[in-house]
Amino acid sequence: MNVDRIVLGFAGAVVLISIGLAHFVAEGWIWVAVFVGLNLLQSSVTGFCPLAKLLRKFGLKPGCAFPS
Repeated sequence: MNVDRIVLGFAGAVVLISIGLAHFVAEGWIWVAVFVGLNLLQSSVTGFCPLAKLLRKFGLKPGCAFPS
């Protein structure tokens, strides 16, 4: 598994969990999904993703979207 797949899977999981928490617990959790969406948008423009950088430091192989 490479960095790209982990980043996209993690982002998707965080969005789904935060939407579930916003629906069942408190509406403020929706801001977590907004933050993740904005981070994905800026990383598509700049190529910088904090999670991808962290995963590369752990020795995972980079993919096409987040090269070294």
